[in-house]
Amino acid sequence: MAVHSFLDRSRTVSAPGFSRWLVPPAALAIHLSIGQVYAFSVFKNPLLAQHGADGLQWNLKQIGYIFFIAIAVLGLSAALFGKWLEKAGPRKAMFVSACCFGLGFEIAAMGASTHQLWLIYLGYGVIGGIGLGLGYISPVSTLIKWFPDRPGLATGMAIMGFGGGAMIGSPLGTHLMAFYKAGGHAAIPAAWVTMGILYFIFMMFGVFTVRVPPQDWKPEGWTPPARQSGMISSHNVEVNTAMRTPQFFFLWLVLALNVTAGIGILEQASPMIQDLFHGQVTAATAAGFVGVLSLFNMGGRFVWASCSDFIGRKATYMIFFAAGAVLYFLLPYTGTRHMDSVALFVLIAGLLLSMYGGGFATIPAYLRDMYGPYNVSAIHGRLLTAWSVAGIVGPLIVNGILDHYIAMHMPREQAYPLILQIMAGLLVIGFFANLLVRPVAERFWMKEQPSTAMPAAH
Repeated sequence: MAVHSFLDRSRTVSAPGFSRWLVPPAALAIHLSIGQVYAFSVFKNPLLAQHGADGLQWNLKQIGYIFFIAIAVLGLSAALFGKWLEKAGPRKAMFVSACCFGLGFEIAAMGASTHQLWLIYLGYGVIGGIGLGLGYISPVSTLIKWFPDRPGLATGMAIMGFGGGAMIGSPLGTHLMAFYKAGGHAAIPAAWVTMGILYFIFMMFGVFTVRVPPQDWKPEGWTPPARQSGMISSHNVEVNTAMRTPQFFFLWLVLALNVTAGIGILEQASPMIQDLFHGQVTAATAAGFVGVLSLFNMGGRFVWASCSDFIGRKATYMIFFAAGAVLYFLLPYTGTRHMDSVALFVLIAGLLLSMYGGGFATIPAYLRDMYGPYNVSAIHGRLLTAWSVAGIVGPLIVNGILDHYIAMHMPREQAYPLILQIMAGLLVIGFFANLLVRPVAERFWMKEQPSTAMPAAH
């Protein structure tokens, strides 16, 4: 009963004089933890090298399923629990997220120890994925309410940590596996047990420190504009109504295509740079590359989302799709067989990941512009089903083509031009989907304008 009351939304309403700048660290504690999923590629080669009791090994496609099950469940759980979050409040959602994310590692460790892939799917993919979904949307909706004057900045701060998760998760996973292997222990199971405990503890910092604003709170000295025009609405749209608008479909497609392309690089980042620069890049260096991508992913979320407050969300996505298509096309030609430039490869991949991350951070503010702030976390949660689809399609494209080249006894590095040209084509489609986004028609507006604060708990 005491735990329940502590987690209740009513216990998280801030006191007078509370600084809103104390909330971003709580969001970062959650997102830096669950963002570890972006460092999953450092486990791919070690998992491929494992043998079961029967001597069998897992293939690349089977290992790839672990990652995209986690991403698929992330989107589904965000969609299912978005409205519950608005009533329950962020503290309760963050607590459940920490429990699921930490437990997922422990169950996955059992699967790796016994060479049972279904346990890894259940732990890292399903249970951990629920933790990902709840942890992802709870800080986003909270910070949007704390920063109504700068929604792009707010979402950039909230989601920045998720992009930076690999910056911690990649070296942590690599060093833990090396440490336990040197000690004669099973590297992956021991590393996952340790990571589950560490991440749970770190996420609890966010649980204890998060606060929500009082009813109808506004930043000091800020007055909401009396009238807004263009792509920013002054009216609210209810979540179920929002899903029937054409804007929701186009924005769903925008997010799905941007994520499909970017997740293909992230999921294969460590093996990709080793394949394209065979003999030049070691596994340890590749892990460092994953960390560098994490920095670009993290920084891009803050920089691009903040810029969108000034140039607009639609224009920001136009840049992502136009520039991204060109860069995806060029990326594989930086390899040993062509330009042979590791530095150029890292720079282009970093720019692409900055726009990938920027897309995630900009989309909640885009939704707020379209539908108003009232149901933004629930609408955002349902839009994240696009991420679920992308989390399946992106790795399927990458791993399916790579497995085909391996089966045909062709060098893996020869597969990357085809893979990345497909990604470039997806971004071209995304460019036109974004072009079709228009302001929401008046017939979808809510008749009565409710408070923009988080609804009271029931």
